[in-house]
Amino acid sequence: MGARADGWWKDRAGAAVRLCDDVAALSSSGRAGGGAGQRHWVMVLEGRARAAATDPALDLMDSDAAVTLVLARGSGDDTMARIAAELGEWCTVVTADRELRRRCERAGAGVAGPRWLLGLL
Repeated sequence: MGARADGWWKDRAGAAVRLCDDVAALSSSGRAGGGAGQRHWVMVLEGRARAAATDPALDLMDSDAAVTLVLARGSGDDTMARIAAELGEWCTVVTADRELRRRCERAGAGVAGPRWLLGLL
């Protein structure tokens, strides 16, 4: 979320809702490779951004989007690294964090920077 100057630092849940909505629209469109629904997105929410999961503005259930929200119990980075280890080469993690990149790459996952995702949105 930090890659966009949309006020995320003041309203993390609101920024998470906006990003989830954008990713859901991307997923439904099929622009991210393959046809609509062919790529599944997992979004990890940590800290104050977790409140987005209960925000009435976020409605992933009524869309064609293939998006799953995961609420990190602790560190979002640890949760993302665990998911990358489970999915291995079937996973691309979007992050600018160098240590998280290394952890995910060691697990066999691909890694892309935020600009890649923002370019798709």
